[in-house]
Amino acid sequence: MLKVGITGGIGSGKTTVARVFELLGVPVYYADDAAKTIMQTDELLIQQVKAHFGEHMYSNTNVLDRAALGKIVFNDKDKLELLNSLVHPATIRHSDEWADKQTTPYVLKEAALLFESGSFQYLDKCIGVSAPQPVRILRVMKRDNISRNDVLARMHKQIDDTIKMRLCDYVIRNDDQQMVIPQVLTLHEQLLLLAAERP
Repeated sequence: MLKVGITGGIGSGKTTVARVFELLGVPVYYADDAAKTIMQTDELLIQQVKAHFGEHMYSNTNVLDRAALGKIVFNDKDKLELLNSLVHPATIRHSDEWADKQTTPYVLKEAALLFESGSFQYLDKCIGVSAPQPVRILRVMKRDNISRNDVLARMHKQIDDTIKMRLCDYVIRNDDQQMVIPQVLTLHEQLLLLAAERP
């Protein structure tokens, strides 16, 4: 089975593109959503978070206090990197276990930080979803009801989109000019052929 990543900068529409693949019967692992679940269920990760950030981060029933953890990490780059260094390996473990249960020719792993987290190393191919920065800014402002400066601050925490797209094996343009579905269909056929050629 082929393991394929799908990524893109904030506002690129990678989740929308991933949903089109889902309509074609391709299972998609949404890493950001999974990470939230794992932080409540992965015993090793829970112990690590408690050890580094304090027992009080979790209630007696192991419910994570996201607000308290957020206050610590979002104002401290080193603490955010530390948290990511704990969460990313747990997510990679979980996604591999999930992929092993699938029976399709290929699966997708949707993640904003595919390269930043190092999880691309465990994938066969990577798809980038690209859109011009002004389009992405407007999308996120509308979606999250935040200011332009807030969007730019989030963008600065990710690898530059031009660099990210160069690191990908395939790029889907989601710029509101080119139709996404024909691009996905073409790529789907290519990935099915690639998966079929696998021993």
